[in-house]
Amino acid sequence: MDWQLFADVPPEDVRRLLAIARRRTFARGEVVFHRDDPANALHLIVAGRFAVSITTPLGETALLTVRGPGDAFGELALVTAGETLRSATVSALEPAETRSVFRDDFARLRREHPAVDAVLTAILAERVRRLSERLTEAYYLAAEARVLRRLEELADLYGGAVPLPQEALAELAGTSRATVNRVLRDQEEQGRVRLGRARIVILERLS
Repeated sequence: MDWQLFADVPPEDVRRLLAIARRRTFARGEVVFHRDDPANALHLIVAGRFAVSITTPLGETALLTVRGPGDAFGELALVTAGETLRSATVSALEPAETRSVFRDDFARLRREHPAVDAVLTAILAERVRRLSERLTEAYYLAAEARVLRRLEELADLYGGAVPLPQEALAELAGTSRATVNRVLRDQEEQGRVRLGRARIVILERLS
């Protein structure tokens, strides 16, 4: 497994972390955890893709991001010693597998090898970077441009063909389905994407 998330972390620390991780598998649609569940483990994604979502004040589900192999979720479980609640709901979009690092196991590993904190630092630094990018986009980037950025990210994650409906892309871009449909139709007319039923095939780079 190529853990790009840990590219700058000493390999021995990554190996120590994986040595205490436990294999878990998930069926398509299976919920890993719900928002406000007690947080007790970090998940390192080995296979499959996961949806990270929240429920809005209006009671609707909003997709925040999709994460795939080489990424992680649930890292806040390892940050604090006290009880922490999950900040979002995570579910498997397809058959998937993770390596779960439980809080108590990680605490023991940190006592024996304090340098392993570099793994957690790498994850948190990546999260801050992504959050800063999204915040900047929300303030300064037009909805159409956000749609194209999210689509390119998904294309990289899925290898070119994105098996998600336009509603999901709208949630990820923070805009309406009508805007997404207009942008995709324009891209299709230019021969850059091909649209199918709950599927978007990217034929060339969009930016």
